[in-house]
Amino acid sequence: MEAWFPYFLEWGSMLLRWLHVTTAIAWIGSSFMFMHLDASLRKQKNMQPGVYGVSWQVHGGGFYEMSKYTLAPAVMPDHLTWHKWQSYWTWISGFSLLCWVYYGQSTFFLIDPAVMPLAPWQAAIVGIVALALGWIVYDLLCKSPVAKNDSLLALVGFGYVVLTSYVFTLLFSGRGALIHTGALMATMMTANVFFIIMPNQRKSVAALIAGQTPDPKWGKESKQRSTHNNYITLPVLFMMLSNHYPVTYSNARIIPALVTLVIIAGALVRYFYNMWHGDHDKAPWWAWFVAAAAIWAAFWVCMAASPGMRDVIGLGPAPPASMASANLPKAPADVVNVVSTRCAMCHAPEPVFEGIGEAPKGVLLDTPEHIAKFAPAIRAQAVMTHAMPPNNITEMTPQERAVLAKWLAGDKVAQK
Repeated sequence: MEAWFPYFLEWGSMLLRWLHVTTAIAWIGSSFMFMHLDASLRKQKNMQPGVYGVSWQVHGGGFYEMSKYTLAPAVMPDHLTWHKWQSYWTWISGFSLLCWVYYGQSTFFLIDPAVMPLAPWQAAIVGIVALALGWIVYDLLCKSPVAKNDSLLALVGFGYVVLTSYVFTLLFSGRGALIHTGALMATMMTANVFFIIMPNQRKSVAALIAGQTPDPKWGKESKQRSTHNNYITLPVLFMMLSNHYPVTYSNARIIPALVTLVIIAGALVRYFYNMWHGDHDKAPWWAWFVAAAAIWAAFWVCMAASPGMRDVIGLGPAPPASMASANLPKAPADVVNVVSTRCAMCHAPEPVFEGIGEAPKGVLLDTPEHIAKFAPAIRAQAVMTHAMPPNNITEMTPQERAVLAKWLAGDKVAQK
């Protein structure tokens, strides 16, 4: 491999992530804005014919009057702004990032031989097919008789996402399963815009140009999909951020429970704001307490299932976070042997592991002093969560993790 290639991978990942976050901010911002606008509409005297409601907004020192029509205006305006590219570019950049990081570097992030020994190309095909199939099933649900009842559809859709998260744990690493759950939900959101919302808006515009009245079902269907997008936005953001935090994916078995609790919390936060924008006096403040309880439960589920919180070769629970191991002057010989064998090929000034150009996150584990300096990170990544080495690619044994645990607990058996 050319020496420049690992740096190319890192820069590509950074630039794609930058684009993805930027476009996501634009899309989510417009989504929240229009849900807020719908909730803040008010009836006023002398409104124009066909206007459903009016909302006055103030921003940046200016005043804005916004009106929404029950169906559409009688005459097509000369200039019409379409909100679609924020959604499209969020998905394009996100899918590109998924391919770049998870499919292009699947050995590190996606494939866990202990779960399913997939080849990189197989893992990529499984992931892409799963996203496409996931949207098809969701779309069929939305077009089934279940969709006549919004609450029932939401409940069935909720169960469907949780079920798919479980299926992903049977295919990928915990990290890969959680990111694909988020990617599936994001795919549903953008596909709603591309296949449902935008075509229905085009039909309405075409009807207006032809001097016809748009079919009300087009607006109703689009509004239902837009509402779905709004309520799953916060859970999707959690799934996307989770891949940076091993505490969320270190034990793949609890991912369905984590997804359940996060969806409940995120949806309730959005429910509060959607109601609050409509009438402050009727805001469901109880939603915050239930959402907080769901996140608190998610914390305990993840912590209890973390590998390091269970017995480690009979040593008992992993050392608490209050241990002062970060103040140790240097690591003992047996710890250095484990780290140099299983970790230092990546965490070195000049990594020798293929595909790694710089020590990940700047963590250097090449000397006893450096190992001691990063003891808290070693505890979190290699003892408590077993997130490192990624997918245990260097085959660190339970006995070796026990050596690290003893050292972190201050066991004097590990001599310098």
